[in-house]
Amino acid sequence: MNTEKIQIGASEVLQFAIKIEENGWKFYKEFADLVDNGKIRELFVMLSDDEVRHKEIFEAMLQRIEKYEPKGAYPPEYFSYLRSYADNIIFKKGLDEELKRKMDMVSILDFGIRMELDSIAYYQETKNFVPDNQKAVVDKIIEEERKHFLKLNNMKNTL
Repeated sequence: MNTEKIQIGASEVLQFAIKIEENGWKFYKEFADLVDNGKIRELFVMLSDDEVRHKEIFEAMLQRIEKYEPKGAYPPEYFSYLRSYADNIIFKKGLDEELKRKMDMVSILDFGIRMELDSIAYYQETKNFVPDNQKAVVDKIIEEERKHFLKLNNMKNTL
């Protein structure tokens, strides 16, 4: 087992967060254009707009903390975990093509619910890498992702 510790830059973690928000925007935008249900379409348009706003927040944070290094060191495996989580778990590539073939509203909403829960978990981990004065911003985004989860879940329960 590798016991070497590394410093993980907040900038890299925020770049992953930006990618997550870009993927979320793409998912919600594509499905807003494909679904027939007007209420779900409205919800997905609102969620896609939120993802754009979140991306802009992370980009602004990235510009302000370029040189920030988090306190403490982490094993290299932890950084690999964060990268894999962002790349392969949240808004997993290929799954949206499968959903398009099915076009089952419950499946689409379930996928969105899982993405939001995965995003929340990722952002909770991300807080370890941002300066203390930026943690409240991440907390706000986590709260918004929770609201997304609730909106998707409520929509699913109405079907």
